[in-house]
Amino acid sequence: MVFGPASQLGVGLFEETEPVELLPGRSLEEVETVIKAVYRQVLGNAYVMDSERLSVPESKLKEGTVTVREFVRQVGRSDLYRSRFFDSCPRYRTVELNFKHFLGRSPDGYDEMKLHSWILDEGSFEADIDSYIDSEEYSSAYGENIVPYYRGYKTQTGKKMVGFTHIFQLLRGASSSDLKGSLSGKSPALNKYVIQETPLAVVPPSGGSNGWSFQDAPNAARSRHGVGASSSGKVYRVEVTAYRSKVVNRVSRFRRSNQVFLVPFDQLSQEYQRIHQQGGVISSITPIS
Repeated sequence: MVFGPASQLGVGLFEETEPVELLPGRSLEEVETVIKAVYRQVLGNAYVMDSERLSVPESKLKEGTVTVREFVRQVGRSDLYRSRFFDSCPRYRTVELNFKHFLGRSPDGYDEMKLHSWILDEGSFEADIDSYIDSEEYSSAYGENIVPYYRGYKTQTGKKMVGFTHIFQLLRGASSSDLKGSLSGKSPALNKYVIQETPLAVVPPSGGSNGWSFQDAPNAARSRHGVGASSSGKVYRVEVTAYRSKVVNRVSRFRRSNQVFLVPFDQLSQEYQRIHQQGGVISSITPIS
């Protein structure tokens, strides 16, 4: 079951599209559909030129000498995948994208991130790719002939709810690309949130909300507005994006569009008004103590 209106969360197309499966007696046209679906999933919706396609593995799939699972493995182990998502990415960005591409979800906690980092250190890039595809989870979810698809935004038995909120940091609509269309770029989108098991606000993608582009600046100091001043001691983290000047032909005095404020409960109303008066859009409000 998907949480909330799928179209507003950017996963409507995934929810409405049946998994792609290679069935017995398939035509060459159907095999070609499967091949394109594998490239789209494993390469994060990035464009693939004809010269980059893996002609030998494709031919074997068309001949029926390999399964979809093995074709997924060949694409994942290829120089094409490696150059895009391993050689040019930090370690934990690689790991979180591997989970997305091969298991259709975000990492389920720091232990999973650490395990795959260990495989990369003690084994190899190819061994890590194999660890996803040879897992019991992959077998249970996709078997031999279903193309992997995104599952993390649905209710999953045995998985933490925090992981559900994290998938929306990796999956921002059917038109986004992990190569060039991600707000995170080459940087990890989840690193500290996975380590601390911190849930994140589920914000609609571009076009669905003015707060869609919020990113916590890693080196930015957070403004503290009277933290600890309230009698209850309850403090809230207020994430704000889309800061802009409301005065025409005037350069905004804000250096960054994204801000984080730590505000006690008894000042929330006042802070809410101040943010909106200055043109900001609140992305999320979450308690931190």
